[in-house]
Amino acid sequence: MKKVVLASALALATASASFAGGYEEPIIDAPVVVQEGSSSSAGSMGGNALLLLLGAAAIALALDSDSSDDTAPTQN
Repeated sequence: MKKVVLASALALATASASFAGGYEEPIIDAPVVVQEGSSSSAGSMGGNALLLLLGAAAIALALDSDSSDDTAPTQN
């Protein structure tokens, strides 16, 4: 009789340990999506350099047209 009680106690002890914590669904993370930004020439150094060159050309043209008006002969 002792062996039956001991066997049942051992079976009960191991069975309760196997169910400890219960079932929990595995957590599956969403995949990471990396999105590369599109490159544009508006923010690049080339776009800024072109803008500076156009500004310098406009200033040079304005200064050149002022100096040509001063050197023109006047008729009386």
